[in-house]
Amino acid sequence: MSDMRLIVAGAGGRMGRALTRAIAESKGAVLAGALEAPGSELLGKDAAVLAGLPANGIKLSGDLWALSKDADGILDFTVPAATLANVAIAAERGLVHVVGTTGLSGSDNAVIKSVTNRAVVVQSGNMSLGVNLLAAVVKRVAKALDESFDIEIVETHHRMKIDAPSGTALMLGQAAAAGRGILLDEHADRGRDGITGARKPGDIGFASLRGGTAAGDHSVSFLGPFERLTLSHHAEDRMLFAHGALKAALWAQGKKPGLYSMADVLGLADI
Repeated sequence: MSDMRLIVAGAGGRMGRALTRAIAESKGAVLAGALEAPGSELLGKDAAVLAGLPANGIKLSGDLWALSKDADGILDFTVPAATLANVAIAAERGLVHVVGTTGLSGSDNAVIKSVTNRAVVVQSGNMSLGVNLLAAVVKRVAKALDESFDIEIVETHHRMKIDAPSGTALMLGQAAAAGRGILLDEHADRGRDGITGARKPGDIGFASLRGGTAAGDHSVSFLGPFERLTLSHHAEDRMLFAHGALKAALWAQGKKPGLYSMADVLGLADI
């Protein structure tokens, strides 16, 4: 099988540059295009040079329709509005769409899901092996412990992150809720300030810390009578997310249309 031809969306950003490096460092895939927002000052720049690599002649473009003519997939870690704009074109072109964008609303996710009857989409709040294993463990622990154990999720990211809680924190919250057999939307406590009253039994709490250059730290604590259990993951470099996204794209090539997750990619869907 020939190398998978991939477009990197948001190629001028930190994650986009990491994705460009991951493709250059890996076998089985080649960079077919570099997408950036229309009007960006980076349009026309060499994608490889921006990623700290020797020039490859692939210039940043704002036209996904043109870029996708000779591509097999797109790696998309951008912002919700950009991802939604990319979804329709990727589906029309028959591209594998790997979505790592966070901050998506329920209606945004519904738009993404709407194309999966004819397109392959792999979507996850986090593309790392460790985090997805952590989510599987969190689900099992939440199922084993009753409501006398309160669940609290704490995440830390760099000062430039624009959404909170992180997509990973929400993914871990969904895992905990699934373990408990409840809906996260009905039990999430995403902010405490002032006189809040006692903690509600069964709630899943979230706290978000921002500062410095932290790539991403997440912990899930189960706090019960006289004991606490904390499960955690610490990301040391965003390259781990880039390599995970590339793994997802290669796995998804040739799959039938549908909405997949990293749990599917890693064989954890039945846990």
